[in-house]
Parts: sequence; C-alpha cells; structure tokens
Amino acid sequence: MQVRGYNCVRRDVDGATSPTGGVCLFTSILYPSTVVTLHTSLQAVAVRIHIHSLVTVCCVYLPPNDVVPQVDLNHLVSQLPAPFILLGDFNGHSPLWGHDDTNSRGRQIEQLISDHCLCLLNNDEKTYFHAPTRTFHSLDLAICSPTLLPMLNFEVANDLHNSDHFPLLVSHANGAGTRFRPPTYHFHRADWDQFTRLAIISGTMVQNRAVDEAVFNVTEAIRNAADAAIPKPSNSPRKLCKPWWNASCQQAKKEQRRAWGIFRRYPTTDNLIAFKRAKALARRIRRQCQRESWIQYVSSITSSTTSQQLWRKVKAANGLYRDFNIPILETSTALYSSPLDVANLIGKTFASVSSSDSYSPAFQATKNRLERTPINFRCRQPFQYNCDFDMFELKRALSSAHNTSPGPDGISYVLLRHLSEDSLVSLLYLFNRIWREQVYPTQWQEAIVIPILKPGKDPKNPLSYRPIALTSCLCKTLERMVNARLVYQLEKNKCIPLFQSGFRKGRSTLDNIIQLESKIRNAFVRRNHLVSIFFDIEKAYDRTWRYGILRTLFNFGFRGNLPTFIKKFLNLRTFRVRLGGTLSAPFTQAEGVPQGSILSVTLFICHISSILNILSPSIQASLCVDDLQISCEGSDMRMIERQLQIAVNNIVKWCDINGHSISASKSCCVHFCRKRGIHPDPEIRIRDIEIPVVPDVRFLGVIFDRRLTFLPHILHLRKRYEKSLNLLKVLSNTSWGADRTSLLRVYQAIVLSRIDYGCVVYGSACNSTLQKLDPVHHMALRICSGAFRTSPVQSLYVTVISFL
Repeated sequence: MQVRGYNCVRRDVDGATSPTGGVCLFTSILYPSTVVTLHTSLQAVAVRIHIHSLVTVCCVYLPPNDVVPQVDLNHLVSQLPAPFILLGDFNGHSPLWGHDDTNSRGRQIEQLISDHCLCLLNNDEKTYFHAPTRTFHSLDLAICSPTLLPMLNFEVANDLHNSDHFPLLVSHANGAGTRFRPPTYHFHRADWDQFTRLAIISGTMVQNRAVDEAVFNVTEAIRNAADAAIPKPSNSPRKLCKPWWNASCQQAKKEQRRAWGIFRRYPTTDNLIAFKRAKALARRIRRQCQRESWIQYVSSITSSTTSQQLWRKVKAANGLYRDFNIPILETSTALYSSPLDVANLIGKTFASVSSSDSYSPAFQATKNRLERTPINFRCRQPFQYNCDFDMFELKRALSSAHNTSPGPDGISYVLLRHLSEDSLVSLLYLFNRIWREQVYPTQWQEAIVIPILKPGKDPKNPLSYRPIALTSCLCKTLERMVNARLVYQLEKNKCIPLFQSGFRKGRSTLDNIIQLESKIRNAFVRRNHLVSIFFDIEKAYDRTWRYGILRTLFNFGFRGNLPTFIKKFLNLRTFRVRLGGTLSAPFTQAEGVPQGSILSVTLFICHISSILNILSPSIQASLCVDDLQISCEGSDMRMIERQLQIAVNNIVKWCDINGHSISASKSCCVHFCRKRGIHPDPEIRIRDIEIPVVPDVRFLGVIFDRRLTFLPHILHLRKRYEKSLNLLKVLSNTSWGADRTSLLRVYQAIVLSRIDYGCVVYGSACNSTLQKLDPVHHMALRICSGAFRTSPVQSLYVTVISFL
C-alpha cells in the first residue's frame, strides 16, 4: 500500500478468512522516522518519529473475541522506547473512558495503565458507532507516557468518513507560540519607590471639582506614575517564555552561544572543551531554576487550588500555553468570522439575556406598574452605617482584595497598595464625597467582558459563552467597603434566613448537605418516605429584578447613603466585549446584578432569600445562593405530593412576581425510601410540566441516591481522581517536580482535599463501598513516595507520615 508523501508500516493477519484485523501506520516524509521492530504476537506496529522531539507511536488492534494474555500487553509496552503514544482499537469497556459497564478487556487495560504508570488521553466522547443497534461506544483509546501528557491535545472527529470508527485526533499543544494580549505592566520589574513618589493624589484633585472630573484626575495620576515607573511590553506579539526562565538562564544561554561561535570559527580542542563546559553550566542553571520555581509555586498550594490551575502551571513549565482563539459564530441566518462582528454578536447575546424583553409578558406588566412608584431612601435619622468611611476600612478593603485583572481604566490593586499615605488620605476623601453626595461616577458604570466557552458547549453558538466582567478596581475597593457594612447590618438584623448558607461567614455548603442527609436518615428511622425537589433557576444573576432588590432593602429598613449608593450602582450599567485586542460596541445591561462586582452576590442573596419565607412549616428547605432544595417527609405519599405541589406552586408564583423562571426539565425530584414493596413515585408539576423523578442527584458536590448508599458518589469520586493521578504521574517523571514533599503537597491539594469534601456525609456508607476509594489513595501515595507497586500499604503510611 502506497500513499504519496507518506511512509507505510503495516502488519496483516496471517491466514485471515475475512477482511478484518491488521494494523497500518503512515508517517509523513517531512518528518524523520524509523521503524521499531516489535517481537510480539499481537497485531501492532510502531514507528519512532521526530515531532518537536523523538516520540514512539504504536498502533495496535485487539480483536474483541480473542483472549489476550496480560503478559503479552506488558511485553509490548516494554519494547516501546519512551516516550510513546499507544493508539488503537482495544475493544475494552470501562467507565474510565466513558462506558457504563466494565468487561474483562477493560480491566486488562486499566491494569496496564496502572502497572506501567501511563496516562489515558481519552475523555468520555464516543469513538465507535454500531449501526445495527444505532448505539455509540468508546473502543478506541489513546494512551501515552506521563511526560507527553501536558504536550498533547486529544479530540474525537465528528465525521465517520465512511467507517464505523470516529478518527482520534492527537495533536501537539505547542502551537504558534505567540499570541496577542492587551499590554500589561511588568510588576516584577517595577520601581515601586519611584511609583510612590510620582503617584501623588493631592487634595486639589479631589476637592471642589465634579466627581467625574475628580475620578478622572485620580485615574490619570496613578496611570501616569505607573507608565513612568513600571515597564510595559511592546505592542508586537510577544513570545511566551517559561515561567522559570530568568536573567541567569538568559546569561548562561548567551555564554553558551558565544562559546559555540568561537568553536565554530576556531575548532580547536580547547574551544570544544570550553563550549561543552558552557553547555553543561547552562543546563545545570536551567534545571536549578526549574526546580526553585516549582518549589516556590508548590509552597503556595492550598486545598482550594484546583487541578486546572496545577495543570496550567505544569504546561507553562514546559513552555506550553493555550493559544487564544477567536471563535467563528454561526446563527440561523449568517456566519460571523470577523473579530469585531463576533464580539458584537456575543455582546448582543449577553445584553438580550438581561433585557426586559426576556421576562414574561405578565411580569413585564407587573414590572412597569410597580416601577412607576419610585423608592425613596431619604431619611433624617442618622444611622451608623451611613457615616463616612475611615482609613481602617480602606486599608482592610485593599488588603483583602485578590490581584485580579484591571478594568477599563487599567488600574490594578497592586498599584493602589503602593500609594503613599497622603495619597490614600486623598483617595479616601474622594470615596467619602461619592458616599455623601450620592453621585456615582460614570466611568465606573462600564465593564469589559471576556467571553469564556462553557465546558462541553458548541463554540459556534453565541449562547455557549459565559461572561467574565472586568470592572474598575477603584470602584471595587469602594464596593468592598460598602459591602462590609451591608453584610454586617444584614446579619445583625437577621434579614437573611437561617437556611441560606451561600457566601456567609461561619457557613458553608456542608451545612445544607448535612441538613439534607440528617432529614433523610430520620425519615428512614421512622420508616417514612422523604421526597426532595432540586430546582434550577434560569439565568438567576442576569435576570434579577433591580427594582426588586431595592424594594427588599427598603423593606429591611435601610435608608440614607447605603441604599442610595446601591441604587446608583445598579443604574445605567454598560459593557463591551473584548476578544484579543478587539472591543465591541457598548451594550446596556438593563437588568440583573452587574457581573464581576463585589456587591452583586450580596444583593442577589438579599433578593432571592425571601423565597424561603413563603413555604409552610411542613416543608423543609435550604438555599445556597441560588441552589434551592425543598423536601417533605411522611408515611402517606398522597399527602407528600399535595404538600410539595402547594410549595412548588408558591415558588412558581414568587418567581412570577419577582422576574425569575424555573426550568422544569432541569429541575429534578428524588424519592428517598428504604421501605420494602412497590411504592409509586410522586407526580409533581411546574406549570403542567412534570418534574422528572431520578434515582440520584448531585447536590452541592455530593451525589445522593434514593437509598442513601452513596455508591454513585464513591464511583464518581474514583473515576474523577483516577484522572487526577495523571498530574502526579507527570510530575514524578520530571527532573524538576519529583521531590517527595512537593508531590505530597500536590496530592493533598488535588486528591486528599477532594476526597475529604463531604466525607462527614458519605462516610456513613458501608465499608465495602468506601473501600473502592482505597486503590486511588494508595496509588497516589506510591507515586509520591516512589514506592514499588507491591509495597505493603502499611509501609506507605509509615513512609509518608513524616512529610504530611
């Protein structure tokens, strides 16, 4: 078989009576390659090819009805020069790559991956279409060495190309190597003493001037000082360097090039030795910088550090960055490919979600009628929360802020923290002017929105993007000061219901999880049924009625500067979408709380928490921001249905009055019961649409099944953390990340902390269920400690206990 421009390596089935089996591998003649001779009875071929570096690619086919000894698979892998990619049709079933069941071949592949510390590239996408049954399966796998995992992208093509297998697309992650970004400051090279001297906010800037002019003067003073004292990159696309690359690496590389130039011109023995010495020194400096950079990063890892953040750091250490791609959007009428057209279409989509037209006609009529009556927050009585802010509140707000991206004015929190004491006094005076005069700066009403593709969504659909808003850090500093007073008053006056646990001090999602688990356990003890409904509120933040927020604050008794500031803050909000260096036209956010602001979550909680007050005492409810759950217990299912239907009707009525909408298809119901015999499931409806009854539901990160065995949750944890082990495998195979202490710290962040979450609830599962997590835990300890696969479990704990 010949294909122009490609070399062919194939292995046919000897004595085959039907056109089935055999493997073939084509390599482009543009890349140097050599055939790897395999001594195996399996249908497999391998080639070593140079793509950025030497990589072994092996293709294998395992017929579904053949018995393949495990020793043959181990022998095949042992013959492949590392690093390698193993591709093929394995005909194995396992939940690890998207199957609902597991067969013997699947267990063999799982054992192969575990024994040889390999990484699976597959996600849950189906790779095979079975035409007779019209079902999809995952039979084709891509397995690689741990060192290759950060450098590879995996994708399953959508077209069968007249086959029954979808093509697997494995590509190198190192794309163009450059991308355009709006220019930012190099804070690590800043002259902060010079910045503090130049960033002078005088009293004349903020006194006896209009608020908008004063804000403009402050912004310009800080920005001009930053331009003079902090370097900025050029406007040309910059090469993304590895984070550990520093001046010593650059100097060592320069010396190596100089030694090479001398040897090339004068090829003497002394010059060759000098070049080799310079090369070895540069390599040693690079490795040392890699290790020091990684150790410094590991020391900052906490239990809240996500696997995604760790993967981003590992890939950056290898010089791999995700290139920014401007999507091509498609609607029913046109195709949009220009960056400006794409940005405008996404902005128009975001604006339509929060517009008044998105509400039902009945609520629009109610909204127009009520908004004719303005809410008056004027008050002569002095309240403590309306007094001027002091320096302690300003410094507390600055110290508690994270280093997020700046808004349209380009000022970040780092710049504000380096202002002098006199400048902070003037800035505080400006904030108090805004507070007393009840005038909100127009510059702070605009936000820059970055669209982020939602996981698993179609990138061509403009509705598939989530808005990430960047607002002024000056504005967010004042918001943080106002929010502290607002939260204190809400908690002091007990305005927020007891069972709202979202973003409140001393409360967490565990409160709601434990509450639900306790009620289910009590129902089991009493031999009762417990039916729980989990609601999905559509576009909750974007469709929050602003007048309803102000009315809620008025009913809570707020008067004066604080509610007036919030009223001005919510008014006339605009945004522009940014794609790379392209900005869309301005759009108006008519309703909803402003994305990216500090006050948004608190205001949303104030508004939605009143939904708990309309429920009868027979209904138990909990709320974590917008995750609403209600339940009812009893021995008579008809009584439970009646009570829950009344509660659902009240919730729907509350949503109709307040502009929210509940999705009946995304909401679900679970019938918790351990009683023997046949018990009918409840029939509860939302506007004549029946709420689906499901056997289990994921609630705040924990999967509750109807018999409360927690087996689905344990299996979900195991599958999730088997994939998380890939990160440990990658780090243990690098020269800069293989330190035992560092690996154990990563293990605590991405494996142990996730297993610990909710264990106070699912820890009541039977021992045989809980033991399904032990292999993941023990494998992680073996990788971190470097122990053998056969090492006793007790020795693992003895080895690592001193490092934890």
